[in-house]
Amino acid sequence: MHLTLRQLQIFDAVVHQQSFTRAADALHLTQPAVSMQMRQLEEQVGVPLFDHVGKQIQPTDAGRELHRHAKLVAAKMRDLESAMEEFRGVQRGELDLTVASTANYFMPKLIAAFCARHARVQVRLQVSNQTQILESLSASNKDLAIMGQPPEDAELVARGFLDNPLVVIASPEHPLAERRQIPLMQLSRQPFITREPGSGTRNAAERHFSRYEVEFHSAMEMSSNEAIKQAVEAGLGLGVLSLHTLELELAIRRLVILDVESFPIVRQWFVVHRKGKRLSAVAQSFLAFLTQQARPLASPKHPQLVQLTP
Repeated sequence: MHLTLRQLQIFDAVVHQQSFTRAADALHLTQPAVSMQMRQLEEQVGVPLFDHVGKQIQPTDAGRELHRHAKLVAAKMRDLESAMEEFRGVQRGELDLTVASTANYFMPKLIAAFCARHARVQVRLQVSNQTQILESLSASNKDLAIMGQPPEDAELVARGFLDNPLVVIASPEHPLAERRQIPLMQLSRQPFITREPGSGTRNAAERHFSRYEVEFHSAMEMSSNEAIKQAVEAGLGLGVLSLHTLELELAIRRLVILDVESFPIVRQWFVVHRKGKRLSAVAQSFLAFLTQQARPLASPKHPQLVQLTP
């Protein structure tokens, strides 16, 4: 077979977009050009690669196998590009990042500071949930990921670079809003607005309450931090969120931090990459930047937290 890297790139786009037309738009090609490349690819491999299901295109069994190998080839090409970048230094290059949704509240500020020092570096940023982040790292699709505590059994290298304080929030009209040193046990009777099961923040809150043998009552689940903040502001319950997500709401007093014993829960943000992955010069430089500059640039500076930190 005489396959080209360009054919594999177009094939990958078609699989992801499930459409020749959308793949053409994503790659800035014409739809006939994409169709022609995929027809030639099928001729090269000698088997059909796509099934047409309604208006969508799905890979056949052979197509899925080819896609698996195409991703491996793409990963090797990225490793090759990283090796060449080491010879070029950090004057230019690309950086592929994937970050947890909560981390996206402070990462743009850090990326802007990094790019101010490296003006010719292009950063691609994807906001994902933890499952998607781990999948991207496993497939070596991203240089670095920013996330909470990664699974211990994952083949990853993780370095903590920034504190992530989790606090209990309430509406300013909540009966506990003006109380001080609230016993954790008193929150066992309170409804909490939480993220979906498996969320890092929710897991941390549940573990913390369990540690003190206090019931944690999830009365309502929301799909985003913003939705939780709006529900708490409306008086539907309490929430546990990262302080990084609350700067605006605290400043205009739409929400308040409750003074709860044993809070805040101080976790860590980690910069993560696949074990054995060759990091480009740009990725190495960004990793060093995070470990040296993230704390002074992105640490929450809320006065109430200083009083609450045990």
